[in-house]
Amino acid sequence: MKEVFIFLSFALFLGCKEQQKKPTETTAHITVEEGVKEPSNTFGIVIHGGAGTILKENMTSEKEAAYKTKLEEAIKVGHAILKNGGTSLEAVEKTINILEDSPLFNAGKGAVFTYEETNELDASIMDGSTLNAGAVAGVSVVKNPINLAKEVMLNSPHVMLSGRGAEQFAKERNVEVVDPKYFYTEDRMKVLKRIKDVPNHVDSKSATSFYDPMIKDSKFGTVGCVALDKNGNLAAGTSTGGMTAKKWNRIGDSPIIGAGTYANNATCAVSSTGWGEYFIRGMVAYDISAMMEYKKISLQEASKEVIQKKLTKLGGTGGIVAIDNKGNIAMEFNTEGMYRATMNAKGELTIGIYKE
Repeated sequence: MKEVFIFLSFALFLGCKEQQKKPTETTAHITVEEGVKEPSNTFGIVIHGGAGTILKENMTSEKEAAYKTKLEEAIKVGHAILKNGGTSLEAVEKTINILEDSPLFNAGKGAVFTYEETNELDASIMDGSTLNAGAVAGVSVVKNPINLAKEVMLNSPHVMLSGRGAEQFAKERNVEVVDPKYFYTEDRMKVLKRIKDVPNHVDSKSATSFYDPMIKDSKFGTVGCVALDKNGNLAAGTSTGGMTAKKWNRIGDSPIIGAGTYANNATCAVSSTGWGEYFIRGMVAYDISAMMEYKKISLQEASKEVIQKKLTKLGGTGGIVAIDNKGNIAMEFNTEGMYRATMNAKGELTIGIYKE
């Protein structure tokens, strides 16, 4: 009987020791398999302010300096966020805000006019870590459409809202709204009036309109940003006033996920600018990501293939900025110029306007 008691006591002791070991083993397993990834020193940001007929001979030194100053201001805001450990989504949003608030660019304050002399703004944003996305189209009282697009992504069950419904959602989410007069700029109105004086101004086959640079570029103009943060997450965002003299509540590629904006941690983040109808038909932003994923080619190779060959073959013009999950960048365009800037983890800044 004594021997049985000793055996049971020993078995109970071993059982207790085994129970004590299990949490330790489980904890160790979680630490190895599911632990939080250490932040990387690799990060970067790229922006664009629209593509089109941007020729040095047509640009005054003062205007060129103004564009470069604003591009630098915008990209440094996003770079500082990334450098301090902020998210790519935050960097994209805040960077685009600077461009939206400037009358230099066709987004937010500098939005172009519709044929009816109103402003209809579009924007979209995408999170590469979750493939979550948000977009708005045809809003006329939202000061910063990219902010509303982010609210749609984070606080609604939808991807895209438009018009009055989007504006109602903006008010419910306390996104800043303004009087439509806020978007009025004299330069944009002059362009609209000049275009309206030319018949068939939106017809690219019209020799009169097509060879007038101001009218030819009426279909261009967008701002965008892509970023990679220290946690390896990608994000992309795009904002625009659309096409000058557009009718019938026309919507371009900027709020279309896959056409104007796309981000996927497995590949890259892309923001487009150009003739939206063609970017929609070619699903340009997604196509670059898909080519990287399926053909196993680099970001630069995919961007060149899509912009210089596939888009051009369709008859489309414009460009993209992109960054991949390793921090490599691409700024590809088939127009005479594209306002653009980049900053890497070393703080190296590049700014470009014309075709090199």
